[in-house]
Amino acid sequence: MTFFHYLEERARQAESLLCVGLDPHPAELPADSAEAARDFCLRLIEATADLAAAFKPNAAFFEAYGWQGVAALQQVIAAVPQGIPVILDAKRGDIASTAQAYARAAFQALGADAVTINPYLGRDALEPFLQDPERGVFLLCKTSNPGSADLQDLPVAAGETVYENVARLAQAWNRGDNLGLVVGATHPQALRRVRAVAPGLWILAPGVGAQGGELEAALQAGLRADGLGLLLPVSRAIGRASQPRRAAIDLREQINAYRRGITSGRVAASSPGAKLPGSEEPLAASLQTLADGLLAAGCVRFGEFTLKSGLQSPIYLDLRQLVSHPKLLAQVAGAYLPILRALVFDRLAALPYAALPIATAISLQSGWPLVYPRKEVKAYGTRAEIEGLYQPGERVVVVDDLATTGGSKFEAIEKLAAAGLQVQDVVVLIDRQSGAGQALAEQGYRMHAVLTLAQMLDYWESTGKVPAERIAAVRQFLAGAS
Repeated sequence: MTFFHYLEERARQAESLLCVGLDPHPAELPADSAEAARDFCLRLIEATADLAAAFKPNAAFFEAYGWQGVAALQQVIAAVPQGIPVILDAKRGDIASTAQAYARAAFQALGADAVTINPYLGRDALEPFLQDPERGVFLLCKTSNPGSADLQDLPVAAGETVYENVARLAQAWNRGDNLGLVVGATHPQALRRVRAVAPGLWILAPGVGAQGGELEAALQAGLRADGLGLLLPVSRAIGRASQPRRAAIDLREQINAYRRGITSGRVAASSPGAKLPGSEEPLAASLQTLADGLLAAGCVRFGEFTLKSGLQSPIYLDLRQLVSHPKLLAQVAGAYLPILRALVFDRLAALPYAALPIATAISLQSGWPLVYPRKEVKAYGTRAEIEGLYQPGERVVVVDDLATTGGSKFEAIEKLAAAGLQVQDVVVLIDRQSGAGQALAEQGYRMHAVLTLAQMLDYWESTGKVPAERIAAVRQFLAGAS
């Protein structure tokens, strides 16, 4: 089980995104000693274990007591009940054998499940920490302190900031589903921008409470489309409370209330996750950015177009354009990941041709192997109908760009089944809502879509990014075609 699969299981089981910080400040202890620090943390663990998605001990408060403090930290980590991830807040960063020693210390000597890492030294400094997919890394991206702007906000190529570039690199480096990001809840705009760059990654968002971060703003900006992907560490508001358990209960309930509001659209119309006109659920912030990127790249066009059927359409979707926009292609691939991680399969199966670059980008980001059914079988060479390595009996998830009526999906599933592969799920970027989902369901298949056309139309209408008369024309066309 990969680290983030482990974390997601815990978050769902505990119905919690609350990460309880274990920061034994000397001023809060009855005595300035390692034993007092240990006992302080043990009491917090006992009081909040059923409420926490994870625990985050801060190594510095223990290391300050020398070897006794390190021993106390080991005891604190060992006291966390089985099934709850422990994230060691150590902010390590070095290379070669030194990085290997830090990784051994965090994961083997101390027994942590994940650790915070400084990205400044580059990819090779992360490798010792990422070798085991069951162990996680949270990469410092946009930290919660005011001085983070000194370096992290500097502009780099293509108008991105350093922190956005770190997020983009992390998206590509997350081959084992064990690399996430640290983005301060004190910077909701940065959190929103990072979520747009890395739609599928888990984000550790410190800074709520004492540092001034607002809980609702952080959730609005950082939640994934599935209502997960954001871990909120809180230490002082729990550790200093007269009743730590009561404080943790209140925080978890508050987080979950905001989550329900954001994901169901029952929030104020001015909020980023607000309910938009129409019957569709609203787009999460990261998907709003994705929809705008598709529009700007010409993947969605408005005008007059002749379709293959001969009909005149006021809208045309052409996701083959993604090959000319590598950053957008990576963002599209990342948007599939929350859906795919909830499914059970052995390989991706891409449909030629538009979905091939998308599925390749997904494979590069996730490490899932890829096969694809050929449209035409060659009369020479291997004469293979399915390209790529596979074993009969394996389960594949079909990846495509669009869903209209489902015809191309059935053709592909037939070829995959003939090769002995099992298909249960189909995942697309955009559902045109023209009957594909129902047709697939009638044959026992499940279709999942990152976006629906109605969601995008609602969003563009509410923001004025597409003229209202063009939106109306598309809705009228779709109603007539259904």
